[in-house]
Amino acid sequence: MKTGKSFDVDKTDEQWQDTLTPQQYQVMRCHGTEQRGTSPLNKEKRAGVYRCAACGEPLFSSETKFESGTGWPSFYAPMEGAVETTADRSLFMVRTEVHCHKCGGHLGHVFDDGPNPTGQRYCMNGVALKFEEKDTK
Repeated sequence: MKTGKSFDVDKTDEQWQDTLTPQQYQVMRCHGTEQRGTSPLNKEKRAGVYRCAACGEPLFSSETKFESGTGWPSFYAPMEGAVETTADRSLFMVRTEVHCHKCGGHLGHVFDDGPNPTGQRYCMNGVALKFEEKDTK
């Protein structure tokens, strides 16, 4: 992924390939999309935090997760300052791409058809996230 921007976590393409699984690399560094309905995170209902699979940055709270029916984990808001967005002009349309502010990893897209209180739907690739259950002790 070449953006021209520098990030706090900066690795070469080869280092990312060594760090990520082939599917994570395809999604997070090559702007791919995982197959609809394949992420186990779709069914995740426990309290916790969704972190960037590439760098571990906390991105979304389980409190903002909702069932969108799209086949991808969806949230109505990210954690403060956790993500950045850019215009994605691929597929003959303009969408808003969401990426990790710390490493630049592609996470998914955000749409204006989500629930209150934000009206936004952060439609994320589950392979780009790692769930960390909240300590209930």
